[in-house]
Amino acid sequence: MTQWKPVIGLEVHVQLATHSKIFSGSSTAYGAAPNTQASAIDLGLPGVLPVINARAVDMAVLFGLAINATLARRSVFARKNYFYPDLPKGYQISQYELPIVNHGRLLLPRPDGSHKQVRILRAHLEEDAGKSVHDLFPGSSGIDLNRAGTPLLEVVTEPDLESAAEAVQYMRMLHTLVKFIGICDGNMQEGSFRCDANVSVRRIDDTVLGTRTETKNLNSFRFVERAIQYEIARQIEILESGGKIVQETRLYDPDRDETRPMRSKEDAHDYRYFPDPDLLPLLLSEEEIIAAQAILPELPQQREIRYRTEFGLAPDDAAILASEREIAEYFECVTRLTNLPKQAANWITGEVFARLNRDEAAFAPSKVTAESLAALIARVADATISTTMAKQVFDAMWQGEGEPDAIISNRGLRQVTDHREIEALVDAVIAESPEQVAQFRAGKDKVFGYFVGSVMKRSRGKANPQQVNDLILARLRAP
Repeated sequence: MTQWKPVIGLEVHVQLATHSKIFSGSSTAYGAAPNTQASAIDLGLPGVLPVINARAVDMAVLFGLAINATLARRSVFARKNYFYPDLPKGYQISQYELPIVNHGRLLLPRPDGSHKQVRILRAHLEEDAGKSVHDLFPGSSGIDLNRAGTPLLEVVTEPDLESAAEAVQYMRMLHTLVKFIGICDGNMQEGSFRCDANVSVRRIDDTVLGTRTETKNLNSFRFVERAIQYEIARQIEILESGGKIVQETRLYDPDRDETRPMRSKEDAHDYRYFPDPDLLPLLLSEEEIIAAQAILPELPQQREIRYRTEFGLAPDDAAILASEREIAEYFECVTRLTNLPKQAANWITGEVFARLNRDEAAFAPSKVTAESLAALIARVADATISTTMAKQVFDAMWQGEGEPDAIISNRGLRQVTDHREIEALVDAVIAESPEQVAQFRAGKDKVFGYFVGSVMKRSRGKANPQQVNDLILARLRAP
């Protein structure tokens, strides 16, 4: 297999997070009863005219800026003609020769600190088709046209990807990006983010690309990886047996973990593209681009680098905190209020994420606000409570008991920091433990934990741990 090189390009369909469809006012809300959100415009009935959704255009522009692409000042919608049961008009309105976004890129980080550039050939606006339903009616299929006309941005790469793992890495980065800039909810189970994978193989010393297949509608990262792996192995086996690859569209069957033929693969001329006569060219002004630049947030990769250089965070923590906009803004708010970025990172990636995972809940809205978490971190920093106590307070905050100061007061958790009081506790424990004192002085350092535990027990966990440790050590080392 080492003599073969996979060549992979992805076409990712990003459902834009608009409230209405791309050419009509019909709702895009998920989960409505079948065929209740398809208007006369979505169905292409005689006498109706499509009108572009300006919000969808704004989102395409925002994406183009995020990937450092060229934005077309003039783009054109075309009709892509094909006949399929879930395409009510007999054509799909898309962009072909003149798309709105051209020649961008994403950079994939490598373990050695370098990056691989994945070229994005284009990203074009188009409408989604409906959905064929095959499991509700014995012996027949149903058609749900609710999705017909839903706005999509199809993001097409050059064939720059060289493995299934690399394809998934690219998809994950794209998924993070479109969610971060707010143009897509990224819900793969609902079809908001799905992928067609174009795969071919060629011998390592061959400069000519092999015949490709397209595996359609992959809606999970795992399916993308498994389908590409299967397709690479299938094509290599055919070629090594003296066969030829057929250019075709395939489907992935997750139950059998295999791809299978769907139909012969069409070329562009088979779709008989021509400019849509009902839609004017889409003109983009410099003012619109400047307005989009003004609202483009700092992007995940940029934030990750800043978190590492400005705040000194570990690479893994920086990557997690920069992965979603809500998480990043939460972290930055806590850091701004405390000026303790590492502690903020530890609490968020530790206690906050642990509770969210336990509750199987999304990050936003968190049950503990950024302001409340900052107040708790401040109480640890000023020695009002210990870290152990803080975790008890955090649990109470998560259960809705209120703000940290009130919980600390109500539960009597304020830390004992009075030197004389702690000194008395330490002296009492040492006086009652001559055997352990002798063991420590004989070199058995592990017994030190006995003294700390005994003092903390007597103080009901309220003694300042650092003071306790320092005093015990001073007493045990005294002549």
